[in-house]
Amino acid sequence: MITKSARKANRQNIKRRAHNSKKKSALKKLIKDFRKSVSSKNIGENKEVISKIQKALDKATKTNLIKKNKASRIKSRLSRLANKK
Repeated sequence: MITKSARKANRQNIKRRAHNSKKKSALKKLIKDFRKSVSSKNIGENKEVISKIQKALDKATKTNLIKKNKASRIKSRLSRLANKK
């Protein structure tokens, strides 16, 4: 027999997993779109998008969706990519 608290914890885990996966996929999509826009060389648009990505990465780090160093690594790579092109 499963306790009431275990059932509730399971419900919470399911909701959290759905929320986290939605946020993670949105972040990945944002990064993919940025990489595509860099290849198409829209310089003015890139600066706006990179600031949105950095903001999203900071929020994801704050809520423990991704780790701090991973966010830093992604920011570094994307800014280096933007400056290269």
